[in-house]
Amino acid sequence: MSGLINYLSCGALLLGLAARLPDLSRDWRNPFLRTICSLLGLASLCFLLGAPPTVGAINSLSGVPNLAAPLTYAAITAYGAASLVLIVHWRGGPNVRRTARSWVLAYTFVLVGIATLFALGDASRERRADFDTYYADTAYIREMIVLYLAAHLTAVCVTSAWCLSWAREVDGWLRAGLLTMGVGTVINAGYSISKIAALVAGWSGRDWSRLSTEVSPGLAGLGALLTVTGVVVPLLGPTLSAWRRNRRSYVRLAPLERELDDVLTRHSLRLRRPYLSIPGMLLTWRQTSIHNALFHLDGYFDRTLYEDTLAASLEATGDAERAEAEAWAVIIVAAVRRERDGHTPDDSGRMANQTPEASTLEGIADALATSPLVLRARGSAGDRDRAVATPHKSSRLGPSSRSAS
Repeated sequence: MSGLINYLSCGALLLGLAARLPDLSRDWRNPFLRTICSLLGLASLCFLLGAPPTVGAINSLSGVPNLAAPLTYAAITAYGAASLVLIVHWRGGPNVRRTARSWVLAYTFVLVGIATLFALGDASRERRADFDTYYADTAYIREMIVLYLAAHLTAVCVTSAWCLSWAREVDGWLRAGLLTMGVGTVINAGYSISKIAALVAGWSGRDWSRLSTEVSPGLAGLGALLTVTGVVVPLLGPTLSAWRRNRRSYVRLAPLERELDDVLTRHSLRLRRPYLSIPGMLLTWRQTSIHNALFHLDGYFDRTLYEDTLAASLEATGDAERAEAEAWAVIIVAAVRRERDGHTPDDSGRMANQTPEASTLEGIADALATSPLVLRARGSAGDRDRAVATPHKSSRLGPSSRSAS
């Protein structure tokens, strides 16, 4: 189990990176996409380098005891810098590029300092798990550890402050992402704080090494997970919302498709169902089939019935959208019956120039399922007077009617 969680986390982050690479390849000049990919790549690298088997392999293959330590510190430092730069590009502003370059330059010096101090220090005895506390009193190595911890703590604290401050100014998926990222960076700060506490305790003669070897890795893992999740949430959230809206619209249109089913089947007007059951594709398929049937029925529509029903519903409800939906529902029921009974199409009733919009289709489906006007039209056998009789107040379409559809 040693290192298994690290490798699983690394793999999950690499999958996220792979999902973003196509976007980056199409728009590689976009600094925001570059920073997101860098953040995901560096986060996965931190987990990879932090796994004990990886530490042993790097030290063994390089022939340099503890070479994995500065490499891991460099990855952690670069990850903190990427978080900062991401927020800078994400929020935007007049000095985005200058601010981003300043942070990149500052952390480049930190990376050079980590490499230089490790080269000057003496860390000849391999320590895979407790390098920080073991070499806490070693010249240059001590300074290297303090340098990377201070840089990491600065990065996560500034990132957290920016995220939580910005979250108060926005809403929706962006707010959720910023809050998640802000919490993640706060937890990430616990990684540096616990490491620093263990170092200070060692300098004062106490042994708090468990803070460094057991507590801080868990905080780092949870913090990185939440931070990356916060980055992904605003990107995937709108897509998930669109899927949910499309699915709801697809289900809501079912009564209208059922009303037109006989026409669709007899005249082979229904398109082939898409192989992928993606809400957007299913919704388009159902909408297209409905429009095909309505176009076929165009010559069977009764314009006078439409106008009379529209006026009656509008007078009773005062809702123009609902009145239009009920009027369409009534003439669709009548047109389906006339077409099925073999009536001859009549050009005088054509409604082609008034094809209902997608939102109106949903209202028509609601009316077909609940409106007393439609029930009267179904039972009227063509009696127009009863079809346009004043509806009862209970015919109003409310939330319950939508859920029932």
